[in-house]
Amino acid sequence: MRRWSASDLGRENVVQPKIVIAKSLRETLTPEQCLIYENWSSKNVSIARARVKSGITTKAHHLVGVDEIYLIAKGKGRARIGKLEPVEVRAGDTVFIPAGVSQQITNIAKSDLVFYCICTPKFKAECYCNEDTSQ
Repeated sequence: MRRWSASDLGRENVVQPKIVIAKSLRETLTPEQCLIYENWSSKNVSIARARVKSGITTKAHHLVGVDEIYLIAKGKGRARIGKLEPVEVRAGDTVFIPAGVSQQITNIAKSDLVFYCICTPKFKAECYCNEDTSQ
């Protein structure tokens, strides 16, 4: 039986399997008022865990050329996405934000709001556009 290689499939740069242990990651406070750590980043996708403390609203912003998905893992929030009416979101909910669309989320619970940000293509700092005109 013939064994296939990555070059047979035209995929010489195949990403190798990897497991990222969350305990090895460090949270960073962002200018938009959430704590974040990046779980994964490759050319096509990035995944980060965001944590918003009770009563905090992130700064309104959008991403240029990058679609983003919020996968709510814990807590309760109010998502403001583009021209949609604000919607209450909780664990298990998914929020899709097309590139260029304004986004903001408020933690409306007493405990932390935790969600995963899945960006495609991967998030880069230069794609982030703050919509706060007071700065």
